[in-house]
Amino acid sequence: MNRKILAALFLILCTATVYAQEKDSTATTGTDKLTISFGKYPKHRQKMYVTTNLSGMVSFASMKDNGEYLRNIPRFSFVFNYSTNFNKDFSRHFGVFTGFGIKNIGLISKPTDSLKLKQRVYTIGIPVGFKIGDVTGGTFFFFAGGEIDMAVNYKEKQFVNGRKEHKFNEWFSDRTPLLMPSVFAGFRINPGFGLKVQYYPQNFFNRDFNYSDKGTKVYPYRNLDANMVLVTLGYNFDGVNYFKVKKKRHYLKMKSGKTEFEVNY
Repeated sequence: MNRKILAALFLILCTATVYAQEKDSTATTGTDKLTISFGKYPKHRQKMYVTTNLSGMVSFASMKDNGEYLRNIPRFSFVFNYSTNFNKDFSRHFGVFTGFGIKNIGLISKPTDSLKLKQRVYTIGIPVGFKIGDVTGGTFFFFAGGEIDMAVNYKEKQFVNGRKEHKFNEWFSDRTPLLMPSVFAGFRINPGFGLKVQYYPQNFFNRDFNYSDKGTKVYPYRNLDANMVLVTLGYNFDGVNYFKVKKKRHYLKMKSGKTEFEVNY
């Protein structure tokens, strides 16, 4: 039978019953009230589930050289910004997540009018965070947490008067800290777009790094301070559903005084 016809018949029957009770009973005080509500439960994942994310990042930095502000340019990166998260929702409105991801983060600075430096690292990060909002339906929720990144590859390019003069890259370089902690916060809206702001309180450069030039130790980052802020725009994909998912179901609820009935269909 059609769901709408079934619901209509049920509603008529319940209304007639209430009318008969009110007409025939003279001992009722009027405190008992029958309420009827229709709706449907949202899809709810019973256990852990997986999501993936692709994103583009804009990085900013507060840079100082020997205490003086150093001019820098916002840097955009899209290539190889990928993450996988393992999610656990404790209710429709609260959940937690962790996972791993690869990021391309870095800085563009102009120490002089003729010299421009591009310095970046690829990192592997592990976030831990929580979600508040419509975490089941995904229409809107807020998230926040912390992350620890491990720098795996450093690359530097030097441009003089607009021409690339020198570049190099190093695996697990000592030019930056090996571990880079950060905090983040953001939101996600349906159908999966999200905005995240991430702050790195630690200096991007290792000020103790040095190399030998004709027998003399050179400390290229001795006086540099750089604290990065990332603004990330990403899209979240539902991952492979490895775990059991409770499907949506419709319900009809009736409540009279302290007695409550629920019919699922």
